[in-house]
This record gives sequence, structure tokens and C-alpha cells, in this order.
Amino acid sequence: MSDLVALGNAGAAIRKANDEGRAALVGYLPAGYPTIDGGIDAIKALVDGGADVLEIGLPYSDPVMDGVTIQRAAEIARAGGLRTRDVLATVEKLAAYSDVPVLVMTYWNPVERYGVDRFAADFAAAGGAGLITPDLVPDEGAEWIAAADKHELDKVFLVSPSSTDQRIAMTTANCRGFVYATAVMGVTGARDQTSDLAAPLVSRTKATTDLPVGVGLGVSNGDQAAAIAKYADAVIVGSAFVKALDAGGATGVRELTESLAEGVRREPREPVER
Repeated sequence: MSDLVALGNAGAAIRKANDEGRAALVGYLPAGYPTIDGGIDAIKALVDGGADVLEIGLPYSDPVMDGVTIQRAAEIARAGGLRTRDVLATVEKLAAYSDVPVLVMTYWNPVERYGVDRFAADFAAAGGAGLITPDLVPDEGAEWIAAADKHELDKVFLVSPSSTDQRIAMTTANCRGFVYATAVMGVTGARDQTSDLAAPLVSRTKATTDLPVGVGLGVSNGDQAAAIAKYADAVIVGSAFVKALDAGGATGVRELTESLAEGVRREPREPVER
């Protein structure tokens, strides 16, 4: 497998940012919130504000990893009639809007119900870059790995502070695009302080792979983004964007994106050696 294939679209975008001497900013919002069209406008504001990679949530009835902010947004999106095909249509419109890679964060059940290869084919046709699958581990994900490889999609699996070194190595060996390091134990949600578990986890993960490592969970402002950007290749932000959307609409999302984009640029870093 070539380095280009292993990086995929998301990894290439993150490395482009790293080569500019900064971490990348990955912005998350759920599809269909507050409405399908309103959600698309909000996600476009992530692009306009300077996000390097987009993470679009597929609202699901049992979001075990999500905190109350994202759970509520997902419930509203589902109550509004959002279906998987609407998420794919959202991806298609965003892919047409810019060249920022679009990944979908989804629990596994919706993909399985849609049909794994059918989902991968439709997602790739819509212009999607790959999936982030928080409740699918590589040793149980053979069907997805095969479908993703067939359609050249990124496979982003998660590592956590409780992962053993052996498990981290197995997980990163199956990733394409980047590796998602969850910085805290627990569900998503903006926090006053970032986790001190993140830096050691990134170090352990980097010891097993040359893929970029992104840190998620808990980031809500430019200072936190700047602190994580010192050691992580990408800073992933979710709940804070949902709150910004609630408070200020697409304008609020763009303003927060600009603040976080300044944060990841605040501390110059050395380009990644490859």
C-alpha cells in the first residue's frame, strides 16, 4: 500500500496543514440539524471558517458515545424526518461546495441496515472521503474494511487511554486517513479543561504508525485547540460547534471555526518527517 493510499483524502488534508507548520482542524456537526438545509448551511460555515476536514454525524437512536448536546441535536434531526439517504445527499452537496474532505461519523447499525457495500458505493458516489466508526473495532469490521478498500474510502478507527499498546497497534494497522484518539474516558461534550491523558495517548499511537493522529472530545475554544495542536496532528471539535449553532446560527459556527483555526496556528510546529 502506498503512502498516498494510506493517507487517503483526510490524511492528505491533515498532512498539508502539518506541512504548513500547524495542526489541522476537524469540525463536526450532525446532518439534519436543525433542519436538513439549515444543517448544510452550518457545515458550509465550517468550511468558510477554515476547517480542514469535515466530520458529519449520522443521527442515530442509540448514540452511546455522544453527550447530551449531540444527543439532543440527533433527536431533533431524526424527529425532523432525517434518513440515511438525506445524510448521503448532505455529503454530496458539501463535496460539491469545496474540496475539504467529508467524513461521516456513524454508529455501525445504520450502515449494516442500509447494506455495507451498498452504503460504501453510494457514499463514494456522493463524494464522501470515509467513515469514522466509534462502535466498530477493526477485529469485528472485516466487511467494512473490505468495502472501504474496494471503494477507496478512509477507515478511521478509535483508540482511547485504556487501549493497550497491542490494541493500538492493531487498530492503527487497519486505519486509513487518520487515527482518532479520544482524549477522555466518557462521552462527548465541551469541557473547561482538556484531558491530560491526550498527549501520552498520541505518543503511544504515533509509535505504531505514520498516519496522522487527531485528538477529539472536550475542545471548545482557541486556547484548548492551541494546547492540543502542540502534539496532535489534528484537533477535532464537535459539541462546541453544536452549541455555537444553537446560539448564533451559521454565523456563530463560522465565528467559532475562525477562533479555533487561529488556535491551531498559534504555535508553529515542525513539519512531519516522512
